[in-house]
Amino acid sequence: MRGSKKSYTSKQRRQARHIEDSAKKSGKSAKRAKQIAYATVNKQDGGGKKSGSGRGKKRNMSSSRKGSRKGGLK
Repeated sequence: MRGSKKSYTSKQRRQARHIEDSAKKSGKSAKRAKQIAYATVNKQDGGGKKSGSGRGKKRNMSSSRKGSRKGGLK
């Protein structure tokens, strides 16, 4: 894999490990499972957490947070 994982928090790394284990159980290779894991963490959090005020997206509409908000829309 390319890139350092140093900018990820311990919580993000832990989440990625759980996703990676799940992907391996479903028959993916170790390399592909790691790619899936960090892509999922990036989608949820917008990449590694960087210090500084005002960074990142204004609204998080990742699939894990979308459910209750989308339910009441007409």
